[in-house]
Amino acid sequence: MILSDQTLTVALVALALDAALGWPAALFRRISHPVVWLGALISALDRRLNHGRHRMLRGAVATGIALAAALGPALLLTWLLLPLPAGPLLLGILAWPLVAARSLHDHVAAVARPLASGDTAGARSAVAMIVGRDLDDRPAPIARAALESLAENTSDGVTAPLFWAAIAGLPGIAAYKAINTLDSMIGHMSPRHALFGRVAARLDDLVNLPASRLTGGLFALAAWSRDAWRVMRRDARRHRSPNAGWPEAAMAGALGVRLSGPRSYGGIPSPEPWLNETARDPDPGDLSRGLALYRRAVLLIGLGLALLLAL
Repeated sequence: MILSDQTLTVALVALALDAALGWPAALFRRISHPVVWLGALISALDRRLNHGRHRMLRGAVATGIALAAALGPALLLTWLLLPLPAGPLLLGILAWPLVAARSLHDHVAAVARPLASGDTAGARSAVAMIVGRDLDDRPAPIARAALESLAENTSDGVTAPLFWAAIAGLPGIAAYKAINTLDSMIGHMSPRHALFGRVAARLDDLVNLPASRLTGGLFALAAWSRDAWRVMRRDARRHRSPNAGWPEAAMAGALGVRLSGPRSYGGIPSPEPWLNETARDPDPGDLSRGLALYRRAVLLIGLGLALLLAL
């Protein structure tokens, strides 16, 4: 299955359901969430395998087990359901929880609202739910952190899952989500995971490569901004991540602000380069503008999928 009517239907149905409903709290209370199930497996593999010698090999085995745990059921369900008249629709419903368009918007809006009203302590508390850096109560660093998270996670949580769903249906989005969850849990360069998570981190870089560039282009198109294109082409590769710089640089150019830049984690400075360095720092209004840009970009994704399906 490569970019067929069936896979496009899976992607479009998943996006439509997520945009309309998110993941309802009642469903979460009843069955939790597939990413939570996968996270529990990865945590168990981390505890069981991340010790002793050959850490990188052990991490590769853990990555393979987690990927198989996600991909196996997705392949079986596709084999069972796809031949049915409503098969692609049913598979789209199953893919629904693996798209995070609504939850990302809601998490960033929870920062934007108190920040706009001057409640910087409330905004800092809300942004701490989505970023791990050190922050004080100044509005600019809070807005900057939230905009960076919005830009990067548009790629990781929306564009990339839908890209792989459009390419390979439920197995594509399930495999992507497994790799992305592995990276978020064991792919960071801490002493514990520098070797154990290396395979997961490199896989995540690979599967996010097309979506990160696509997301930057979507932001530039949604903003109808030459500056977004210019800053993205000039600055994206300056980012520490091979992928996050593309949507972040496009967001910076579209809003006329600077993003990334120096920060600290647990009191340890991290001298990151600026994106759009000569621009001003973002303010609370820019966070609201960023959310509006995000909504237009997600709408473009939906329209693109519908257009491809209609061709």
